[in-house]
Amino acid sequence: MSSDHRIYSYSAVLMGSPILLKLYSHNEALAAQVFRLIKQYEDLLTVNRTPSQVMEINHAAGRHPVTVSRPVFELIRCAKAASLVPGSAFNLAIGPLVKRWKIGFKGDSVPPAQEIAALLALTSPAEVCLDEEAGSVFLTRPGMEIDLGAIAKGYIADRVRDYLRKAGETAALINLGGNVQTLGSPEGGWTVGLKKPFSEGEALVGALVVSDKSVVTSGTYERYFERDGKRYHHILDPRTGYPLDNELDSVTVISTDSLDGDIWTTLLYGMGVAKGCAALRARPDIEAIFVTRSQEVILSSARHFRFTLLDNTFRLTDNTV
Repeated sequence: MSSDHRIYSYSAVLMGSPILLKLYSHNEALAAQVFRLIKQYEDLLTVNRTPSQVMEINHAAGRHPVTVSRPVFELIRCAKAASLVPGSAFNLAIGPLVKRWKIGFKGDSVPPAQEIAALLALTSPAEVCLDEEAGSVFLTRPGMEIDLGAIAKGYIADRVRDYLRKAGETAALINLGGNVQTLGSPEGGWTVGLKKPFSEGEALVGALVVSDKSVVTSGTYERYFERDGKRYHHILDPRTGYPLDNELDSVTVISTDSLDGDIWTTLLYGMGVAKGCAALRARPDIEAIFVTRSQEVILSSARHFRFTLLDNTFRLTDNTV
């Protein structure tokens, strides 16, 4: 634990990532409670080990519905809604493809085209059936798997913020390995770094200053492998079964809820810069920073944050809307 200007930092490793909690009070008991809360939600939502409620759903695919806790049901409902947006790059039923590619895990490989086609047939979000009254989830076809990895961190970050607020904290920051959620702010706001894609160490493209906002970044540099001179990253296109291929290296979303950040980073990746900025016109509560392969930094708008460019090899575009 370290103290800097009355801010106390606590850390743990959960969900396969380093977790950082910053508080304005020296409260190790509260920090321990927060880490226990994160672990409880991780145990409900993970697909990387059993038992979890999500794995119970997957194991029962094609056989019977599984009744789950209300938080899990509501998160799956939210993920299904995002998956059914026309042309959405978000798909909660993409589990079979994620499992086959294994990007970021041992044994990653490029699947044969016929295998991709066969697995795509198992990824229809419409075949994730929800029974509101029973609180149950049923995957209609054997082999289907839901994967909440693209949304779980945001959901958990929001629950941590709510927990800290209820505990009486007025200023705090939780960083769940790429999902940053803030409560209140120190004087001047919370500063969050924007990582330089494919850089060594902690090099930054720029820095954001926010208060009471979430900052979620998803990038092609986070998990990938290379075969025969081609790079395959972990952000899969549910329409093709292959990694999304466009002008983007990363998307950062600034929003009130980290859950929205998780959903919109994926949606915007699928849209690209021009369509993404156009879509955000209807959502003044959500803003994005796009970092392109050609080293442009494009802000959809900047109403809820301040941004400073720190790497002059990148070009900053203030507004495309």
